[in-house]
Amino acid sequence: MIPVPRLRDFNPLRLFHTNFSYQQLPTDSRDGSRNGSPFHIRPFKEYGFPSRDRIRSIRMPSLTRMCIYTAMSVMTLLLLIGGGVKHHIRHHSDPAPEEGVYFWQDYNRLNSYYNGIRTLVPSSDIKREQNYNLSEPLGLISKEDAQRLPHTPAMDPVVFNPYPDYNSYEYIEKYGEKSECFLDAAEKISVPDVYVYPGVPEIMAEPSFGSYKELGVNESICYEKFGRLSPYGYAYNWTQGGLGPGLNSEHAGAEKVFDKLKIVNHTAVNWGDAQKRCYEKNKARFEKPGADATRKVARHAYVMRIWSGYFWNDHQIYTLRAMINELSLKSGGEYDVHFLLHVKDNSIPIWADETAYRQVIEDNMPEEFWNMTTLWSEMQLLNYYPDPFPHNLENPSQQSVHGVYRAAHFALQWFSQKRPEYDFYWNWEMDLRYIGHYYEFNTGIGDWARRQPRKGMWERNERFWIPALHGTWDNFTEIVERETREAGREPVWGPVEFENAGRITPPAECIPPTSYDQDNYEWGVGEDADLITFNPIFDASRTNWVFRHDVTGYNLSLPPPPRRTAIITVSRLSKRLLDIMHEETWRYKHTMFPEMWPPSVALHHGLKAVYAPHPIYFDRDWNLETMDRTFNHPREDYESPFGWGEHNFIGSSFYYNAGFSGALWRRWLGMKENKEGGKAFEESHTGRMCLRPVLHHPIKHEIGQPE
Repeated sequence: MIPVPRLRDFNPLRLFHTNFSYQQLPTDSRDGSRNGSPFHIRPFKEYGFPSRDRIRSIRMPSLTRMCIYTAMSVMTLLLLIGGGVKHHIRHHSDPAPEEGVYFWQDYNRLNSYYNGIRTLVPSSDIKREQNYNLSEPLGLISKEDAQRLPHTPAMDPVVFNPYPDYNSYEYIEKYGEKSECFLDAAEKISVPDVYVYPGVPEIMAEPSFGSYKELGVNESICYEKFGRLSPYGYAYNWTQGGLGPGLNSEHAGAEKVFDKLKIVNHTAVNWGDAQKRCYEKNKARFEKPGADATRKVARHAYVMRIWSGYFWNDHQIYTLRAMINELSLKSGGEYDVHFLLHVKDNSIPIWADETAYRQVIEDNMPEEFWNMTTLWSEMQLLNYYPDPFPHNLENPSQQSVHGVYRAAHFALQWFSQKRPEYDFYWNWEMDLRYIGHYYEFNTGIGDWARRQPRKGMWERNERFWIPALHGTWDNFTEIVERETREAGREPVWGPVEFENAGRITPPAECIPPTSYDQDNYEWGVGEDADLITFNPIFDASRTNWVFRHDVTGYNLSLPPPPRRTAIITVSRLSKRLLDIMHEETWRYKHTMFPEMWPPSVALHHGLKAVYAPHPIYFDRDWNLETMDRTFNHPREDYESPFGWGEHNFIGSSFYYNAGFSGALWRRWLGMKENKEGGKAFEESHTGRMCLRPVLHHPIKHEIGQPE
């Protein structure tokens, strides 16, 4: 008898061989004027299967499978019809607004993000907007109330400096002297400063997940676009070496930034050479003082993933200039920013022809970034990690194991072997934007990860920390420990044992020194993390995430290896982790889907891996208990937010499908979004936006709508 599949295992995409990037989600198309959504959502009726030209072949299922799927389709259709009838009755009997496709669309919208710099107050005086669905949130200051406010900000912008006191006796005694770096070889052009306002809009939403204070990020300041981006070319014209955006936008009080700002002509800057000069001046701080000693200051490679044919715009360029200035030059060479460019045309012999190699760079990269670009291609990696890669458990995307879709980590593994001088490698994406200071953010996350104990680490990694509900991080740690015991789950402690046909021996230092119960949250404190992710590291086998079985190289006659996943490949990886990933790949032909491979290798070998609880905002006033249940305690596997429940992230500031993220970023830039915001709105209300630091993903475009 053929077993009936469980609902968690049902995936209609398996019936088709298609190119896709996660499950497509049905969504609501109503604009912000009707449902309060600040971003466009596709209507349910537009959701459908891939077009005929995208479907290469269809696997004909067995009669039993067809009956099962037909029955389930009929049930789904009946549920939709029933819901539509109920909605139709409610619509004609109740004048309330239409219901959204998702339950969270019925929560009140949060609007305080759009309160401008004319409302700034000291951070001690701000009022939290959320009432957690218990009453109406405070919201946006009205146009009438805005007329009674000062025309310009009540505060002046100030330089923001998150760096150590490099001139202090304590720093020099411990790390050595740090030399100043410049943009030019003649050392005439200093690296510009970033300006912030020492306050926050009076009414402001709190992040739903994560914390500024816990990560060491200053939460008492806010960033507006001129102080944050003008040091790198924003809002001054080409004749001065700047970039075009921002010249025609609301600018009350902006002259106070430009009066202090040193205008820099960036057009002639060679960022690759500037980074090399900076490192050479400061390399004594990074060298090992003795044969057995560790480095004084760690070195980081900040790797930007990009591809041939990438479409560039001005917004991306000043964002990248900010990274290089703040991470590399201002820090005296602690970071090097690199571009790892995927050459899609496999016929170009980039590994053999220097002329062809250089031509690809010049054809695809702005000139200022030429000398910091490394090329790779799938053909090159096919030679580096040669076939065969046998024993694939499942391949839902039907892509090659060497293709970038399933093996983006191959390129990073190769890069870490080619450039082994770094302690850590940040895997960063071009559709990320950060309102905040990069050095403060990245260094704060690394310092926080170093402080974390290993006890309960993997269990904490699975959950979102909701401070308004869970309290402090210490209290959250206790909650997770208690819930783990009550659930009868065995906590992860050291390398995970599993049946296998061969794997690398875990590092000796990753073997626990005591039992789990004997440890008092001491093991791991002071140890740098091998992996830092920006979303929870969850057990893929307990979800219906579509790629949870994309595992290659493990004996299919044995149970699948235990796995962990962090959605979005953005992360910080240690050289130790990348070396093990590399050896597992070439020696044993082991690999998994890119978002699953680094966390799973860390799990197998007992490495230190943490999810960093950076602040994540939502566009709705969620009920806290519902939020905790939805994101941390789904009742069934198929309700996990990492699978069919991914629609819950649409209104967030950070996820692969987060619609609010791009909308909030463009509004912060002064653009009009869904017929809201823009120059006229800001001038008639409270001015341009000023936000606390926010990591945005994804930003798919930066094109403003017409007024």
